[in-house]
Amino acid sequence: MNIACIAGLICMMSFSTQAQKFGYVNSTLILSELPAIKSADSELEAYQKQLISKGETMVTSFEQKYRTLSEQAQAGTLSTVQMQAKEQELAAEQQAIQAYEVEMQTKILQKRETLYQPILDNVNKELIAMGDEGGYTMIFDSSTGAILHAAEANDLTSALKSRLGI
Repeated sequence: MNIACIAGLICMMSFSTQAQKFGYVNSTLILSELPAIKSADSELEAYQKQLISKGETMVTSFEQKYRTLSEQAQAGTLSTVQMQAKEQELAAEQQAIQAYEVEMQTKILQKRETLYQPILDNVNKELIAMGDEGGYTMIFDSSTGAILHAAEANDLTSALKSRLGI
């Protein structure tokens, strides 16, 4: 007998002995309508534009230096040593741009976390309170299928572990 069947039997036994109350919410809809999320989105977008602007300035500078080097190379006004030095400068600048792109992604993720986490924590706190006050056994998220709230009395993990000898 496989584990899924055993878990199913245990769940069926549990359901038959207690009245169950389930609910669901659409977290995507809720979050899209929260004024705090809209405000966080605006703040994040402004921050992102600021970072992108700095990156664009770096790229524009690099492109101008590259054009100048190409013109000088075609005109033959640079010695081999000078040409190598300029190419190394451009390579270093290109690496700096690539490093900035990675840094920018990290900063945006960190900013998103900073802005959204308190909002998500508040939503979760209210959902748990609503579940406890309403006597819900479980509350599901209809947009993802995840369990958002589960009454601890219905957690069969310990019982199954005991039956399996672990």
